Parts: sequence; structure tokens; C-alpha cells
Amino acid sequence: MKKPELLIPASSLEVLKTAVLFGADAVYIGGEAFGLRAKAKNFSSEEMKQGIEFAHQHGVKVHVTANILAHNDDLAGAERYFWELKELRPDALIIADPGMFTLAREICPEIDIHISTQANNTNYLTYLFWYRLGAKRVVCARELSLREIKEIREKIPADMEIESFIHGAMCISYSGRCLLSNYFTGRDANHGACTHPCRWKYAVVEETRPGEYLPVYENDRGTYIFNSRDLCMIEYIPEMIKAGIDSFKIEGRMKTALYVAAVARTYRKAIDDYLESEEKYRANMGWYRSEISKCTYRRFTTGFYFHKPDERAQIYDNNTYVNEYIYLGIVSQTADHAIDLQQGVQQGFFVRIEQKNKFCIGDEIEIMKPDGRNMPVKVLSILTEDGQRVESAPHPGQVLWVSISSPAEKYDLLRVSKQKEN
Repeated sequence: MKKPELLIPASSLEVLKTAVLFGADAVYIGGEAFGLRAKAKNFSSEEMKQGIEFAHQHGVKVHVTANILAHNDDLAGAERYFWELKELRPDALIIADPGMFTLAREICPEIDIHISTQANNTNYLTYLFWYRLGAKRVVCARELSLREIKEIREKIPADMEIESFIHGAMCISYSGRCLLSNYFTGRDANHGACTHPCRWKYAVVEETRPGEYLPVYENDRGTYIFNSRDLCMIEYIPEMIKAGIDSFKIEGRMKTALYVAAVARTYRKAIDDYLESEEKYRANMGWYRSEISKCTYRRFTTGFYFHKPDERAQIYDNNTYVNEYIYLGIVSQTADHAIDLQQGVQQGFFVRIEQKNKFCIGDEIEIMKPDGRNMPVKVLSILTEDGQRVESAPHPGQVLWVSISSPAEKYDLLRVSKQKEN
């Protein structure tokens, strides 16, 4: 049985390193232009270079998005961008537009091209069309069932790869081709500037009764009629593999390192467990469900894989995430003691982090390790970079030395349960 690739998103160099260490076989990233997540932090050329080097040192591939639907004014810049990518040598380019495909093939023939889901890839003739032009892989339209994907696998060459989403946010529009954002705000989703109007609250107004809002659904707060649940296929790894999918893709190029670590680690273990034995995979299902629920999500659906989604695939009463854990930071350095302690030697094991959310001395927090362990520890003391003792860490972005009750390692994540925080 062929082992599928686990493909993880990364919004920054920090998140890329997290994805690599927490189980990715490949990561996909975007540069500062020409990708469909313009609001993500994204990568400068220098960061991309560092990310590719780090990933390759760990045997992980890097795919770079260039999947906008290009206008004439985009092409000159895209040409320059592909020349830059030629020097950086990522493993693949993710492209949707035939014009962008043409440029990439001319400038970077040595780099694999993957056809984005944005290209609406819904049948095997489309796959064959791109294969004959030189594409290595095609990403399934999200509207495909597993039955349809299996049929595509049977009708395309064995060396052509199929990539399909296994987890993450769903889009209300066909394969992500949406005009709502452009219509409402002038920000084009097909250029990476989506404002996510599918998550907004809507009501109906009748023409002769302006100002009188009629709920589309029986709810006195209006309705989120376009607000889809998130895809989660952690319980259906065997079906995904048997359909002939080569790469399992996680959605989320605007997500935090905590989200990326949680989904990468959970799907890594689920895939590996199943390939070892189906009994082990079934036995560990409770752990997978528990861990996947510890990252942000909107309640789960299986999308189009088994049947066309009905009203149960939508969330009508709110547009907020379920968020059970709070991200505190990534360990960037460890020490037996802090460097400049004016109050004398402190007890515990020191870790250096760039703090993301508030925590205090005495808090019970958790070390999240790449190997699947979650270690409860206590915050014993908090020190600023110059050695000043503080009682709490209320300012996101502050670099701190934190003394904890058990040792941690570089790249471990620190998080806290909302229940413990409260």
C-alpha cells in the first residue's frame, strides 16, 4: 500500500519549522505576491530560502503557491517571480491559471508543477489535459466524491499524482472561485484578498419593507447561511488511501503554529498507525479525535466525499471557531538557568519564547511535543530578556525566559487549556 504524502500549510518561517518537526512530508507556502492568501504573513525571498533549506535538511519538500487567476498587469511581475523561484529551487509550484502555467514551464522546467484546486479539476480528462502539458500533480476540486476520485485514479497514468484536501475550512463557492468579496469590498478572492463574506451574518429584506430584516432561518439573530463546517477526514484515512490519493492536504495557510502542530501531529500518527495495522488505527481513534479538537475548528463535516452536503453541513447560529486551547509560544532556546538573574538563581527549567497570549506565574500549562506526548508543567517564574522578574506575561510578542517544572526542548510548543485558564 502506497504511503500518502502529508502536506501541511505554513504562513511563516516559524510555522514551516513547526510543520516539518511535527510530521509533515511536505509543506506549502506563499511568497509576498501571486498566491491566494494575500492576508497571510507569507514569505520574503530570504525567508523562503531559509525555509527550503530547513525543510530539505529534514527530508521534507516545499511547494510554493502561485495560484492567482492572473490579469494582464500581473504577468510581468509573475515572470520576475518565477525567475526568483528558479534560483530558490522549491520542489513544486502550485498554479491554477494557464498563463501562469505557461510562464512557469518556460522559466522553471526543472520544477514540478501542481495544478491548484482553483482550476476546477472535476474529471479525468482534465487531469489528462494537464498531464500532457507537463503537470506532475492535480489537486482535486473539493466537489469530488471518493468514488469519482477512485475513477480518476483508474483512468490516468500511474506516475500522475492526485492531491486532495483532508482537513480544514470549506468554501461556499465552486472550488474557491468566489466573487462575493470583490462585489462587497472590492477585494478580489481570486487575487488572494478574500474578506470571507461567506462567514458574515445575513437576513432577507423585502422590497416594500425596507429596514425590516427577515431571518432566513428561525433564529432571532439572523443567519450565517453561507458558513460551512470544516472538513475533517481523520476517521476515514483507509477510504482516502484506497481511493488512490497520493497527497493528503491540510487547509490553513493563515493558521497559527499551534493549529499546524496539532493537525500535522495527529494526521501523521493516524496515517502511520493505519499503515502499520488497521487494528492499531481503530484503537487510537479516541486520541485522534481528542487531539484534533484541541486546534481551532468550526465543527466538522466530511464535505463531498460520501454525498453532496445538505443543510447539516452549514452552521447557522454563529461564525466563530471552537477554540479549546490557547497558544503561548514556541521554545526557541533552553537553559539550565536564566542568563542575568538579579534575584539569584531560580528553580526549574528555563525556556525562551516569544509570548503569544497572556499567562501568569503558577499557571498549569502543557508542553506539546512532536512525538505525540503532552506534558503538564507549572510556570514557576517569568523573566524578561534583561532578567527582570514579572508576575504575568500580558503583552503578545514579548520575548521571555520562562521557568517551568519539567524540561522542554527546542521547537516544543506551549499551550494552556481554556478550562485551566478560566
